[in-house]
Amino acid sequence: MSESATAAAAKSPHDGPPDPASEQPATTGSAGRRLAFARLRDLALIPAIIVMAIVGQLVNPVFLQPDNLINVLQTMSEIALLVLAQTLVLIVKKMDLSLESTVGLAPGVAAWLTVPVGAAHGVGLLPGAWSIPVTLAVGLLIGVVNALFIIRFGLNGFIVTLGMLIVLRGILTGISGGQTFFQLPESMLYLGTTQWLGMPASVWICLILFAIGIVVLGFTSFGRSLYAIGGNVDAAKAAGIRTDRVLWIVIVTASVLAALSGLLLSGRLASVASAQGNGYIFTVFAAAVIGGISLNGGKGTVFGAFTGILLLFLIQNVLTLGGVPAQWIGALNGGIILVALALSRITGGKAQD
Repeated sequence: MSESATAAAAKSPHDGPPDPASEQPATTGSAGRRLAFARLRDLALIPAIIVMAIVGQLVNPVFLQPDNLINVLQTMSEIALLVLAQTLVLIVKKMDLSLESTVGLAPGVAAWLTVPVGAAHGVGLLPGAWSIPVTLAVGLLIGVVNALFIIRFGLNGFIVTLGMLIVLRGILTGISGGQTFFQLPESMLYLGTTQWLGMPASVWICLILFAIGIVVLGFTSFGRSLYAIGGNVDAAKAAGIRTDRVLWIVIVTASVLAALSGLLLSGRLASVASAQGNGYIFTVFAAAVIGGISLNGGKGTVFGAFTGILLLFLIQNVLTLGGVPAQWIGALNGGIILVALALSRITGGKAQD
């Protein structure tokens, strides 16, 4: 790789890939200002989270009780993994709608194969210990199929994953007979029910994976490659980035994360419903958008996405404690997306179309 390409790839990921103007030598002062602004954007939702905590405590004193906060984090952790997965995909300027169906089908196939015969359509072909490997393998397979259509055949990612969403939902309905799998093996329940150091295992898994995501996207050449591809795939190829390989990794990783999310959810509920995951994608996009992830690709951070889903769940918890009907929460998510897009227009100069 040439010196100029290396310098372009080393640009701060918060600012996206290099553009022609950025190829001019930059002063130390201007670079420092860009870095400071990127960090400021990362912290943009922190004041809102603090305000929401205060409002929640005023609405109901239960809000700041440890049990309530742990419950919020545990229920958030499952969808948070979907937000992490979608963040990776959006940064490279792709979109994966099938993640919500993967949440249901991956653990659904594992339950179908491991639940004893006669218990909610289980066939009992595999011992319970295989449930976790099967769940992750199904997620991996779904990611491979998505990547094959999108990258190898060059099809539109939105249409491909929309079709995959419908196919996966139909398969889960077929193998479950429209019923709910129960009597899950202990291995499927473990991650959703056990506690590590006084905190649900699912919360630790979520925090660890987000921490890994922050490090990879913020401090590695692979992370910079994602931003470069999302900003301008042709420029990324010219800089020597193996774009197809990076896209394969991102799409497959996102599906595996969705499968893991489904495993955590199934473990907590001790069941796999035929409609598991339906509608999750709307919450995922709401969290990503308010967290600063651009739908145009090449912008946003993992930390921003985390604060987005945290703020969203805090708002939902406050509404629940305040007695607001659950039916209104969906409308709230849509409203938040519209407000976030408007704010993006004001602060960034253009909307995240």
